[in-house]
Amino acid sequence: MSNPMVLIETPMGEILIELWPDKAPETVANFLKYVDEEFYDGLIFHRVIKGFMIQGGGMDMMMREKKTNAPIKNEAKTDTPNLIGTIAMARTPDPHSATAQFFINVADNHFLDHRDDTVDGFGYCVFGKVSEGMDAVEKIAKAKTKTAGFHADVPVDPITIISAKRFEL
Repeated sequence: MSNPMVLIETPMGEILIELWPDKAPETVANFLKYVDEEFYDGLIFHRVIKGFMIQGGGMDMMMREKKTNAPIKNEAKTDTPNLIGTIAMARTPDPHSATAQFFINVADNHFLDHRDDTVDGFGYCVFGKVSEGMDAVEKIAKAKTKTAGFHADVPVDPITIISAKRFEL
């Protein structure tokens, strides 16, 4: 059985992501639930930091946070590091606070990796990898940014998630 795939369509190009249910089953199920409900459609990449990551899945173009389901358990593990091209769940300082927001690493970000089960060492759960479309990810990562309210690193020109849907080969 092949891993589930999700196609994210953006104005900068398409991003095809392979999900890893064997590494993070609850996280993948949670992400696919949001995809199947078309939750991400019309939201933006609201936090973009060149040389670090692009984050989306929570804000609309007016920087209003979309209501989510309950947080999920953090399934971060040492064998799924935050390497370039991987997708991981964004969260607050509480390790088990991830809901819908995700980020794609545009560098090897080992400081985000799981080290231990403490608040400071838990890390960020990687649950898949970009299989095609890193060129689109890189274009997004180079976007000019600004501060919007209390949000930093917001693209000056909104970068929309036109759609996120399951992709069958």
